Amino acid sequence: MMRNLDVSVLRSFVAVAQTGGVTRAAGFLNLTQSAVSMQLKRLEELMGLELLDRSNRKVSLTAAGEQLLAYARRMVDLNDELFSRLTDHAFEGEVTLGVPHDIVHPIVPQVLQRFATEYPRVKVRLLSLYTVGLKRMFARGECDVILTTEPDIDSGGETLKELPLRWMGAPGGSAWKHSPLPLANCRNCSFRIDTQDRLNAAEVDWIQAVESDSDRTVEATVAADLAVTVMLEGTQPQQLEQLAPCAQLPELGVQRINMYGGGAANGGFVGDLMEMIRQGYRTL
Repeated sequence: MMRNLDVSVLRSFVAVAQTGGVTRAAGFLNLTQSAVSMQLKRLEELMGLELLDRSNRKVSLTAAGEQLLAYARRMVDLNDELFSRLTDHAFEGEVTLGVPHDIVHPIVPQVLQRFATEYPRVKVRLLSLYTVGLKRMFARGECDVILTTEPDIDSGGETLKELPLRWMGAPGGSAWKHSPLPLANCRNCSFRIDTQDRLNAAEVDWIQAVESDSDRTVEATVAADLAVTVMLEGTQPQQLEQLAPCAQLPELGVQRINMYGGGAANGGFVGDLMEMIRQGYRTL
């Protein structure tokens, strides 16, 4: 007997695999948790296989689930590509989204993928810039939606998440032990001045070890154990690690991830993009 796979069920399976849980996947797909659970149950019954290991708090894939995942992703992508190719190629609109470099991952790529599926004829222009620059562009009407990292929030914004700032260094490194403390921050980094003020208040001697406008240069300097830097908790790249608290490194406080945007003139898809971003951060 011929058996057919439902693409919507495969989409839920892929979302669970990507987010690590049914609740997070449900929020990302804008479905109820029970609906996603039922879809997964149907898929396992159809395949006659256990696809998910539910023995731990975080859902993981079985060996069969790992095999299915590669096919499921290809089938979902092909489905979305087909709909996109067979519809009118003319763009129906454009939206400009501005995001600081350090919070592009993990939420923004997932949101853009979902938005492209639901609005294949809307062009998305993604800008990566510092908070100060993004807020200037937003004020001039050059961005429709921006995300920011800042200690407070301005009128018209909404806070999506609050995350602590953490000291970051090379894995197993010793730069944090040096005196004066070598710092690496981009010139326009919104954390730079406050970090220096906190070091001064704690009477910790420091020097600016690198002067650059490039985040990659800062990351390379820190990864080489030539300096330490400051990042939001959980946003550090793989080549850096969060440093343990110590007397040499003062507490850095909390930063907000804020969102600004929307407006009747921008069209309904801008509001939908913002809602997808909200849902993404609720699952973080």
